Amino acid sequence: MSPRGVAIPDLRERLFAAAERVAARDGAAGLTSRAITAEANCAKGVLHTHFAGLDEFVAELVLDRFARSARQAEALHSKVGQATVADNLQEVAISLMDSLPPAVVGLAMTRPAAALHTREGFQSGAPAFDAIQHACTAYLQAEQRAGRLPADADADAVALALVGTTHHLLMTRSPGEDTGATMERLLAVLVGC
Repeated sequence: MSPRGVAIPDLRERLFAAAERVAARDGAAGLTSRAITAEANCAKGVLHTHFAGLDEFVAELVLDRFARSARQAEALHSKVGQATVADNLQEVAISLMDSLPPAVVGLAMTRPAAALHTREGFQSGAPAFDAIQHACTAYLQAEQRAGRLPADADADAVALALVGTTHHLLMTRSPGEDTGATMERLLAVLVGC
């Protein structure tokens, strides 16, 4: 455990990673501030020193992971002409699915204060599904220009269907559920390549 009064490097990420491990292992009921700090090997009160409480912490975790997923989606532009269009899109969708354990998503949706804080974060400009959708649309349009996606394909609709399905699966999947096959089938229908 870190000595009292000594700054902990990357504390925010350390707590987030600990929360994800606790949620994966113990489910939503096990995700308490004490369990998180114990998993992070930090003092019990450190979470409340840096966050207004568990609700704000959960919301900030969700916002952080969405921002990470949006950055990964934005990196799609560097993959134009590489692998297959479906593989590149599936990588983004699966990374979003893997970015949040179902227990954390459940807490963010069912705890009113966490849901409100998350919604406020999105309303103030934090990246969300729309940022991922825009990045996917831009990628698909670039693949159209490169001739790897039919010119008559509706890039906006494909991106919306992909992100909408990912959103649905993220919010409704069971812990440990493999969504890879579902995404493969969806992408085969949407892009056929």
